[in-house]
Parts: sequence; C-alpha cells; structure tokens
Amino acid sequence: MTDVYPALAQLADRFGIAQEFWDWKGRHVPIPAETIVAVLGAFDVDASSPEAAEAALHRLDEDRWRTPVPACTVVEEGEGVHVNVHVPAGTHVHVWVRLESGEGRHGWQVENWEADRWLDDRAIGEATFWLGDDFPTGYHRIVVEAADGVHEGALIVTPRFVGFPAGMRGHRVWGYGTQLYSVTSEQSWGIGDLADLADLLTWSGTRQFAGYALINPLHAAEPVPPMEPSPYLPASRRFINPIYIRPEAVPEYATLGRIERQQIKALRKAAQKAAAESGIIDRNAVWPLKIEALRIVHRAGLRPGRQIALDDFRAREGEGLRKFALWSTLCTVYGQRWPMWPEELRRPDSPAVAEFAAEHAEEIDFYEWLQWTAQTQVSAAQTAADEVGMPVGIVTDLAVGVHRWSAETWMMPDVFAEGMSVGAPPDQYNQAGQNWGQPPWRPDRLHELAYEPFRQMVSAALRRVGGARVDHIIGMFRLWWVPEGLGPKHGTYVRNNHEAMIGILALEAQRAQALIVGEDLGTVEPWVRDYLARRGILGTSVLWFESDHHGQPLDAQWWREYCMASVTTHDLPPTLGYLAGDHVRLREDLGLLTEPLDVELEHARREQSDWLGKLVWEGLLADEHRSDPTEVMLALHRFLLRTPSKVLLASLTDAVGERQTQNQPGTIDEYPNWRVPLRDLSGERISLEDIFEAELPRRLAAVMNGLDEQPASRWS
Repeated sequence: MTDVYPALAQLADRFGIAQEFWDWKGRHVPIPAETIVAVLGAFDVDASSPEAAEAALHRLDEDRWRTPVPACTVVEEGEGVHVNVHVPAGTHVHVWVRLESGEGRHGWQVENWEADRWLDDRAIGEATFWLGDDFPTGYHRIVVEAADGVHEGALIVTPRFVGFPAGMRGHRVWGYGTQLYSVTSEQSWGIGDLADLADLLTWSGTRQFAGYALINPLHAAEPVPPMEPSPYLPASRRFINPIYIRPEAVPEYATLGRIERQQIKALRKAAQKAAAESGIIDRNAVWPLKIEALRIVHRAGLRPGRQIALDDFRAREGEGLRKFALWSTLCTVYGQRWPMWPEELRRPDSPAVAEFAAEHAEEIDFYEWLQWTAQTQVSAAQTAADEVGMPVGIVTDLAVGVHRWSAETWMMPDVFAEGMSVGAPPDQYNQAGQNWGQPPWRPDRLHELAYEPFRQMVSAALRRVGGARVDHIIGMFRLWWVPEGLGPKHGTYVRNNHEAMIGILALEAQRAQALIVGEDLGTVEPWVRDYLARRGILGTSVLWFESDHHGQPLDAQWWREYCMASVTTHDLPPTLGYLAGDHVRLREDLGLLTEPLDVELEHARREQSDWLGKLVWEGLLADEHRSDPTEVMLALHRFLLRTPSKVLLASLTDAVGERQTQNQPGTIDEYPNWRVPLRDLSGERISLEDIFEAELPRRLAAVMNGLDEQPASRWS
C-alpha cells in the first residue's frame, strides 16, 4: 500500500496527520499510506480500504451532529466566541456561559442556514450563538438548555501574553542549571534532594546574586527498583519522585525516639556508602534504604494541624492521587510492567482493583503521604529562594512524555495512542531516526476531556515554583509518531492543538506568576518561534548552536530577547569538556560517529576556533588566554551578557570545573546517562559544602553579574 486515496487524505487532514514533510536536507518526503492507516488505527479509525475510509468519514460527520455542544472551545482573551449547537429541529434552545466565578453570561442566536439533518429517526438542527468577546481568562462552561436536556461543554479563555513574572521587574536574571540528583551534601543520602536544593538556592541567591536555579524534572519514577535513571522518561509527570525527600527534614522526624533516629541514621550511612562504592548516582541502591526511613517517619503520625493539611492535599488532588498511590502499591506486589499484571488488575476501575485497594489501604495512605511530603519540601525550597530575594527561584523541567508502562498509561489508558511511540525523523545526527519509547497523547481524547489531564499536569508542575522549562515544546505543535513495527523512518508528524495546549500553559503560568521557557531546539517550523514569542513564552538559545546564514557565530545583537541563553546544555558536555573535544571522543568510543575521529575533531576545532576568534575580536578574551580552557569558559559566558536575552543560564558543572556530560544522546546503558555525580576540576566528587567555598563559582558569578570581582555579600 503506497498510494494515498482521497478518503484517506481527508481522514489524515481531520486528525492532523501529515502526508508529507521536508527532511534535514530539504528533500520532500511523502508519507506512505501504510503509515497513515496505522496512525489512524490509533485513533480507532479503520481506513484499511477506500470503502472503510469513506464509512469512517460518514460516521465522523454524523457524530458531529449528534454532539449538542463542542466538548471544548479554546480562545484567547479578547477574541469573540461563536458556538454551534445541535438540538432537535424546531425546538427552543437557550445557550449561556457559566463563569468560574459563578456569574452567568447569556448568548445571542445568530444566522445559520445549515439544513436540518435526519439522524437516529429524528431531525437535528444546527444553531449558532454569539457568546461575547469580553470573557475573563479561566475555565468556564458553555451551557445548552434544550428540549432533550441540559448539555455542557468547556470554554477555556487563555491570556494573550505571559511574559516575565512580576518578581523580575523587567530586569534580566541569571541562574544556575543543574541536575539536582548529582548535587549531594554531607547530609543527603547519596543523591541530591530537596533540602540540598533549598541550600543551593540560598547560596546562589546570597553569595552569587543569581535569580533562579533550573533543575531536572522532578517527575515520579517507579516505586521499586530497577528505576529508570532518566528524569525525562518518568512514570508520571503530575507527581513527584519521592527519592528527592530528605527524611530528616520531615517535621515528624523531630518526634521520633532515639531508637528510630538511630535506625534512620544507619540507613543514611548505608545509602551514602553504597553511593560512594558505586561511583555513580545509584538510585537502585539508595531508594530502598530511603523509603524504609520514610516508613519509620510515616508511622510517627501527624499532629492535628498537619493532618488537616494532608487531608486538604488529598481533596485537591482527588482521584488522580489515589490512583497513583494505588498504582505504586500494585507495583510493589506485581512488578513495574502493568501489562504483565493479572488481567483483572490492568484497569483502575475494575472490581479486582477496588478489592486490592481495600486490602492495602495503609500502603496506599503511605504513598499519598509521600507525595504530600515531597510537595511540602518543594515549597520549603521555594520559600528559601523567596527569603533571600530571588526574583524567580525554582525553575523546574517538564518532560515530553511518560514511559510506556507508566502510572499514567495505567490510570488513563484511553488517552494514549495504542501502538504508537514518540520519536524524531532521520536527521544528520541520527540517520535512522529516533524512537523515544513514549506513547503520545491522543489529541482527540484530550479535546473530549477538555484537556483536563494536561491542565492537571501543568498546574502540578508550577505549584510553588518560580517557573518551568518545557522540554521539546515543539511537541505541543506536532510530534513524530512511530507506528509499532515500522521503525522511526516510517513515522509521520501528528498535530496537536497548539492553541489549546500553549494557551493552557499560558493560563496556568499566569495563575502561578511563573516564568515559562520552551526548549525549541532542533527542527522547528519557522512560524512556531514567532508564535511562542507572541504568547510571551521564552525560547532556548545555546551558544554552540547559534550561527548566522554563513555558519559563523551569531552576533550578540541578533540573539532573541525572549529566550533563555546559555553556553551549553545537559545533552552536551560541560564547557571544559566540550572545549577538550570530549563529546567527540565519547561518541567515537561508543561507536556513534558517522565520520572518522580525526575529521570530527577537526570540525569541532574549527567551530571552536570561530568562537575564540570572535571572543578575542570583541575584547572578551585576551589573545594569550586562547589555550586556557577556564578563561575561555568565562569569556563565553561574558558573551552572553552582550546579548539582549533577558534570562541567562550558567551550568553548575561549569562553575565547579566538571568535564563529564550527564547524558549522551543515542545511548541507554552504554554510558551512565543521568547517573553522573558532580565533580570538580580534578575529577573528584564535590559536595555542596565544598561548592560554597570554591573559587571558580565566585569567578563565574562575577562574570554573570558583570563585575570584575564577586563581593562576599550583596549587602557589602
């Protein structure tokens, strides 16, 4: 099957499925019919033949007429709202809007000459109503009172522009980017935690004059080993990984007796020892010890005021929290891969699951308590940032998707596209394409649910933080779907409703007064960056990737104002490693190079030579310091200050002289991705306490603040 017949093309258009694209070489690539048919199958649409496709189109058209009011209507503030409703022909209908505040707004019927449709043994009429153009931003309801009953649909009004949070006062800010798990202190359990984050924020806000700290996603992982090391392949994006909890920072720890405290102390020492012996961030060794300590704290109970707070958290999070805790408990009994559980446990609404929940109520209570405890420690870290005057504070990270056997695919199986994975088409770095192993959300189901799963995820991500970086934000516009068994070369782009997803992101950011940064690197449709800028959402600019039309380093004046500008990213080595060509040699060692090592090293040398020449020319680097990696690293950051970018990012790895990358794209276990502890110039592990006293962070902070020398205190 290669030809795309007319009905198949119409169905593809209906569901936003691309029938062609242009690859990284600018070549036109048609999408084969086989791929389109497979993707439509994930939407429960049979298009295996022209006859089946015609029948599917007819059914979709009839379904539209059977729908009294659209499930979800999304508009920007100030836009006029028209809505088409379908009711028994010739009957009276009243349409109005119920605002979040409870206020009602009535609609006015306007002309609609669409003929009635005979359907299900009755005539259905279509009427159009004008609802107005002055709605406040928020989540409202369209109410249709008709002869056959009352029907409702969502009306989501989103802000036109997000921009910078009030705390920035229009000023530029800079901050450190770090993988939190890699930043350990003398008191943490062999993995960086939320108490370490609070201390990092306090230090960077007071001693460094930084305005924020960007961290890796805190998303929940598996509740039992083996745990997925990548924070970008989580079990849930709505909930937090409790491995980041500091047990001794839970208030109930103070109520424990001597024996319980000794038990926790022994568990912490065992975790630290295991981490030291492994030489990596060993979640599988640390988590079983930490969760045992947390069980001890949990058994201490809560004073009345704290119990009220926990009860309120449960009420706010509702069914989602209960199901996540239930999934976590099921994993401890039956393992992580829910498709391999007993069949009666594979759907959360089954009687067997309800029976299991009743039998394991205490364990479910514990996993709910873990989420509340993690959230309170995130809040405490943000409070630490607020107290030292950071204008933003925590900037968390939002991953593209979840693991195929995640809590979310168990909790909401109908929302995910069965038999599909998210990935990327072939490009110059991955000529076979990429399959990330993450099932995509179905855009049609999100619409039917008024984007509630997406809204809950974004709201949770922005709770008590100063902002969020959205990984691969272009996925909210389109994603490369890979049908199972066909491989990434034979995938296609599927469009999401970006007006809805970006709009809800903007609305939640407005409510949280949060900074939003979209990671818009890679292949991006030109209009997408313009659209994000119009909505006041920042892009991402990485120095090594910024070049002009001639392939030369882009002049500072042409960088974007609305972006987070940095020298490097977590998918590249720290700057000292990059300057040394470590990224090229690592790819050679792993068999990832497509050209000989010498050729790739020469290409990297030429790229760096161009930047070194620019730095010297602009007076940012003394010519005699060309061969001094530390001086070059500092000069590269000085260049960032020449740009108009309002948000600058320095890597904590650069601040301590680390060379090893956190992640090598294209590998899983060939390299210890997301398990590399923070090290200093000598290659030794460096603790948070040592960072506080080190010289290189002070030098980098002086550069980022535009100073010759960093003062000991902002009050000096």
